[in-house]
Amino acid sequence: MHYRPLGRTGIQVSPYALGTLMFATVMGNAPEDSARIIHKALDAGINFIDTADAYGDSEDVVGRALKGRRDDVVLATKFGRPTGQDPNHQGASRRWIVAAVENSLRRLGTDHIDLYQLHRPDPDTDIEETLSALTDLVRSGKVRAIGTSQTPASGIVEAQWIAERRGFERFSTEQPPYSILNRGIEREVLPTTQRFTMGTLVWGPLGQGLLTGRVRKGQDNELKRAGLFRHLNDEHRLDAVARLIPVAAEAGLPMSHLAMAFTIAHPGVTSALIGVRTMEHLDSLIAGLEVALSDDILDRIDEIVPPGTDVGTLDQAYQPPALESPVLRRRPPALRAAA
Repeated sequence: MHYRPLGRTGIQVSPYALGTLMFATVMGNAPEDSARIIHKALDAGINFIDTADAYGDSEDVVGRALKGRRDDVVLATKFGRPTGQDPNHQGASRRWIVAAVENSLRRLGTDHIDLYQLHRPDPDTDIEETLSALTDLVRSGKVRAIGTSQTPASGIVEAQWIAERRGFERFSTEQPPYSILNRGIEREVLPTTQRFTMGTLVWGPLGQGLLTGRVRKGQDNELKRAGLFRHLNDEHRLDAVARLIPVAAEAGLPMSHLAMAFTIAHPGVTSALIGVRTMEHLDSLIAGLEVALSDDILDRIDEIVPPGTDVGTLDQAYQPPALESPVLRRRPPALRAAA
């Protein structure tokens, strides 16, 4: 296993990180089965595990699985997404951060978190308040490093400037979506994280299932029939997958190996999250860990999905408020008339 620096934290992490959303018992896994998968990943050299307080009981499952092996793991979790009906049990306020970290520490069964990440941008909270609270956690020893997730380049830059000006801890990492089908972060986010020497932990490297090759255009599939994920029925994404399948075949690779090798080939990517649910899934992905794509293969991928572009949108991708609410994009009628 060749480890990589996690930004400027001094921490070394594996190019694959184990995502744990699928280990929540509501997803169908028994905790003991999830523990065996975690142990297998650690034995294979994967030392980076990522979870979140909004992933059901995932933190509890991970915490129990790591008993006796906590020191072998760079443990990351996230806060910010709703964890209940209380409007104050979410977001990036100091009030919630102080409570959320204690809850995560208890569930994970540890006295510190290696990487504590803001799960989504919180436009209702001043970033200075967030950075101030997180700085206190680092200085108290409860958190080793802090990061963000799905933050636009402008937000990353703003946070870096405020941290420098106010003497706060700076965000050391960013966790955006990235895959062959979703390359939008190549345009601004990755150059920005590279400029600030941040670690980048990417999620969705398999296009939330499309880049496994199991879902194809013109073929029936139980996931497509269920209609749970819009992106599985996106014709543009399915067309791109159809063009990628022969590229993988000519390279002598399973689609999943092609997709994973692509994500970790970018010099701005530190680790790619693998969200496995079974031992078979884990084994199949680990088998491709050492795959390196040739320039010819990367060029062909560029022809199918040009750099810096997205083919469709991931169902779980963050959308800024101005894209979700028409009110934020339109002047009030009275002002329109005055103009």
